[in-house]
Amino acid sequence: MNRLVADAWRIARKDLAIERSSRVVGSQILPFGIVMLLLFAFGVDPELQVRGGERSILAEIAPGLFWITVLLALLLVSGRSFAVESDDGSLDALLVSGVHPGSILAGKTLVVAIQLALLEVVVGAGSMLLFGVRVDDPLHLLVVMLSTTVALAGAGTLLLAVVAGYSGRDTLGPLLVLPSMAPVLIGATAASGAALYGTGSDGAAWTWALVAFALLYGAAGIVSAGALLEDV
Repeated sequence: MNRLVADAWRIARKDLAIERSSRVVGSQILPFGIVMLLLFAFGVDPELQVRGGERSILAEIAPGLFWITVLLALLLVSGRSFAVESDDGSLDALLVSGVHPGSILAGKTLVVAIQLALLEVVVGAGSMLLFGVRVDDPLHLLVVMLSTTVALAGAGTLLLAVVAGYSGRDTLGPLLVLPSMAPVLIGATAASGAALYGTGSDGAAWTWALVAFALLYGAAGIVSAGALLEDV
């Protein structure tokens, strides 16, 4: 177990160094999130009010818009994670060197989660500024964001590893990831709404479900990594 964790951390540091030198997060991922926010802001009239409520329509649907943006960014981030390795053959070198496949998947999941977390900070701040979002329960929201981020990163890395070795991975990836992430998206939206506005009696249930999703996808990735990475 100690070696698995150590190898995963080494893989994560390597990938973080690659991302830092490529500046893809700052030049592509974060601008993508900002553009999505602006599109949503222009696409919905901010003066429309929820019937019988004090919040605007835009503030009410902000949790869903937020997680849709993160989910779409996941495709960009996770797709790069294995494309670099499979194109130059470095993944084969890692496997031959004796690195546990689960460590490779765990390390890449960590890097994807970090990149998504950076995006979430920017998009979250933008949502508060543009949509008038206010946080009712910060601790609950933090738990929701952490568990959802880990679930999305784990599932995205796992599912895109399945298609990484195929020539049509750019189109197969979204077709595989987006439907699979529907339960996570629904749960994250409901739990975030409860944390933001204190509404929805099922907020706690969805939060626990998100924690379960995060653990499930993480365990599934480690167990199936060997079979998946053979074909990458």
